[in-house]
Amino acid sequence: MAKLALLYGLRLLPSDELESVGEAEIVLKNGRKAAVTMHLIEGASETEIRKQLLQSLDAFFEFYPEI
Repeated sequence: MAKLALLYGLRLLPSDELESVGEAEIVLKNGRKAAVTMHLIEGASETEIRKQLLQSLDAFFEFYPEI
């Protein structure tokens, strides 16, 4: 199996200030482009946000059981 790269970005903002969330573009060495879907997690506390983030990470790896 090839060496893998997990791409992610984090930014903490007040949720009532968000207008929209788009995709992040990736350019591969072969010139092709790919996109990373941005995910929004909202919560009232750090604990709540961390819990949702960890659940999201666990679910992501369930999509790729071969890893």
